[in-house]
Amino acid sequence: MDGASCRFALHGGAGVIDRASMSPAREAEYRAALRRIAQAAWTQLLAGSDALDVVEFAVRELEDFPLFNAGRGAVLNAHGVVEMDASIMDGRTRAAGAVAAARTPRHPISLARAVMEKTEHVLLVGAGADALASELAVETAPQGYFITAERADQQRVAAALGRVTLDHDSAYLLSDTGLDPYDKTGTVGAVARDARGHLAAATSTGGMTNKHPGRAGDTPVIGAGTWADDISCAISATGHGEFFMRSALAYDVHARMVYGQQDLATACASALRRVAELGGTGGLIAIDHAGNIDLPYNSEGMYRAWAGADGQVNIAIYAEVETR
Repeated sequence: MDGASCRFALHGGAGVIDRASMSPAREAEYRAALRRIAQAAWTQLLAGSDALDVVEFAVRELEDFPLFNAGRGAVLNAHGVVEMDASIMDGRTRAAGAVAAARTPRHPISLARAVMEKTEHVLLVGAGADALASELAVETAPQGYFITAERADQQRVAAALGRVTLDHDSAYLLSDTGLDPYDKTGTVGAVARDARGHLAAATSTGGMTNKHPGRAGDTPVIGAGTWADDISCAISATGHGEFFMRSALAYDVHARMVYGQQDLATACASALRRVAELGGTGGLIAIDHAGNIDLPYNSEGMYRAWAGADGQVNIAIYAEVETR
């Protein structure tokens, strides 16, 4: 095993992350969580853990942090209920598992992995996903565990205005910021390359605030919000899911690399540009088979952390990078 081969990146969503409306204390909370989770995942990779285990670990940690839109702190649908999507993919074999509109798993990403490893399926939805969690003794929680006061307030305001939005865009609902009310982005995810050169990706989200019950975005759709293949890249996307599905963003990056012979950065930029042409915003985190990292976005900001060849864990929300 060669620790120099290890690479890691995570994101906590992209969107209208307006610097003027975010308090220094809140920004510090986000930055501290990004660093803590990324550092723990990076330490595991360097110790020889598989990429698949590390991306699941990182996303579980993100699901436990209530300021991110996944697991506890996920946004609410139009009925005031949390419905969660998640997916995971192993670059060694293209094995994948996903869940959509699940209401009970404490860690939706772990239920997605259970779908991959313990069933013959790739995607389970709604009551079927929740039933599998019970059957396999995957940890569950009541709705009250997932719902925070801030998310409940966001849903009530969005419902009163008749709008659908996501967590990082909700500030405009509560203040006169002039931000685009139709920018809908947000989710969490992780990608990794382990010491054996294997890739993996994982993504999890609560979706859109005030969304129609049963709505699923790109997160649980393999090839849209998540992709991993050792011959190309590992991708986790965050953005307005309908546009990411329509462009098959994650697979598009893979295809541009494999069939178009593009490098990672060019493939990511081209794929994200296609999303923008359709009218969508967001971003993605990507690691390729050679260990290159790319983290492009076309929104105001993207919560992200990564570690590459220099071994430094980097943190960023906007363009500036914090390295320590």
